[in-house]
Amino acid sequence: MVASSSETNLMKKIDACKVLYNDQYHSAKISQDYDDDGARELKFKTLLEILEFVKLAKHYKQLPHNIVRELFAMISLNIFRDFDSESKKLRAINVNPPEVYQALDVHEDENIMLDPSWPHLQIVYDIFLNLLASSQMDPKSLARGSCLDRPFILGLLDLFESEDPREREVLKAIVHRIYEKFTFFRCFMRRAFNNILFRFIFETEKHSGIAEILEVLGSIIHGFAVPLREEHKLFLRRVLMPLHKPKCLNAYHPQLQYCVSQFVQKDSKLASVVIRGLMSYWPLTNCQKEMLFLGELEEVLEAMEEAEFQKFAVPLSRQLSRSLNSSHSQVAERALYIWNNERFVDLVSRHMEQIVPAVVSGVEKNLRDHWNNSIKEQSLYVKKILEELDPQLFDECMRKFEEEKSKAQHVRRKRDLIWKQLESMAARASHAAATDQPIHKSSGYHNSSVPIKVVQTPLNVVC
Repeated sequence: MVASSSETNLMKKIDACKVLYNDQYHSAKISQDYDDDGARELKFKTLLEILEFVKLAKHYKQLPHNIVRELFAMISLNIFRDFDSESKKLRAINVNPPEVYQALDVHEDENIMLDPSWPHLQIVYDIFLNLLASSQMDPKSLARGSCLDRPFILGLLDLFESEDPREREVLKAIVHRIYEKFTFFRCFMRRAFNNILFRFIFETEKHSGIAEILEVLGSIIHGFAVPLREEHKLFLRRVLMPLHKPKCLNAYHPQLQYCVSQFVQKDSKLASVVIRGLMSYWPLTNCQKEMLFLGELEEVLEAMEEAEFQKFAVPLSRQLSRSLNSSHSQVAERALYIWNNERFVDLVSRHMEQIVPAVVSGVEKNLRDHWNNSIKEQSLYVKKILEELDPQLFDECMRKFEEEKSKAQHVRRKRDLIWKQLESMAARASHAAATDQPIHKSSGYHNSSVPIKVVQTPLNVVC
C-alpha cells in the first residue's frame, strides 16, 4: 500500500506540472486559474521533487511504465511549443535580470532572446536527461510504448529553432544521448536533420540553431566507419556544401568547417568534392565570407592528395589570383598567407606550369597598383618564392605579363583615340544642326534628302 500511495502521489505531482502559465508560452493548455506567483513557485518546487525522485530511481529502481508514460507526457507539454512571431515578442529579453546575461557572457543590448520560462524548462530538461541516462530504461520499450517515438524526435529537433542559447545547449546533450542509445532511430534522425538543413538552405535562410545542429552532426560524422557509405558522401555533396551559400555563414562556419574536414580526413578523395563546392559558392562581394572560404580552402589543401590537386590546379590559381588582387586588404592578406603553408607550396612546386602564370600576374599587379604597403610586401615575398621554385618559368611568365600589359596599353590608347574622334564628330554635327549648315562628307556624314545622316562605319573598338 505504501508503494501504491507513493506512486499515486507522484502521479498527482506530474499532473500538476502539466499546467502552463501565461508568462511561459502560448498554448491551449494555459491555466488562467493558477496564473499567480504562488502557483508558479509551487510548480517550480514540484518539478524539483520529481527531478530528485528520478535521479534516485535511475540507479536502483525501474520506474513503472505508467509513470514513465506520464513523465514523457509532462515533458512534451512543457517543452513543445511554436516559435511564432507572437511568442517571440512575449519572450522579450528585457524581462530577464542582468545577472542572466553575465552568466552567458553577453551584453543586454545584444540581439539574444532569453526565454523567461527557462527556470521551469531547465528542470524539465534535467528530468528528461536523467530518464535517458537511467540504466533501467529500455530504449525499445520506450519506443513501443509511444513515449519516445518518431513524432517526439521530430518535435525535439524542431526545438533547435529556439532563440535561447541555453535551451539549444541542453538539446545538444539530449540529442547526443538519444542518438547514442536509440540506435534504431539513427537513420531517421539523420534524415530529419537533412530536412531541417534543406529547409534552411533553399527556403528560409533563417534558423537559430544551425551551429548546434552542425555540432551534433560533427560528432556523428566523426563516428562514421571507413570506407564511407554512399549515403554519407551524398550528405557532404548535397547538404554540407550548399550550406556555404547563405549570407549568415559566419554564424555557423566553424562547425561547418569541422564537419567538412572530418569527411576529408576519412577519405582524401572527397577533397575534390569540397573544392568544387567552394568554387561554386565562392562569394563575389562579401569580403568577410570570402575570408572564411580562404581559411577553409587552406585546411582542405593540407589534406589533399596530389592527384586530386592536379584536377583543380588551374581554377584554383585563378581564384587565388583574384583574391590576392582584392582591394579589401584583409582578403588579399588572407590569400597571400596561404603561401606560408608548406604543404601548399609543395603541391605548387609539382604543378608550376598550371599555377605560376596566373599567380605571377596577380602578384605583379599588387606590386605596381595595390594601395596597401603591407600587401605589397607580402606580394614581394610570394614573388620570391615563385622565382626560387623555377627561375626559367618565372622569367617566361614575366615576359608574357609585360607583353600582355603592353598590348593592353596599346588597345587602351587606340580606344581613347577613337572616342576622341567620335566626340569631335558629334560636336561638329551639333554645331551644324544649330546653324542649319550642311556637313562636309569628309567629316563622316552624307548629304541626302535627310538633312543630317551619319554614315555607319564599322569601328574595331575593344571595350
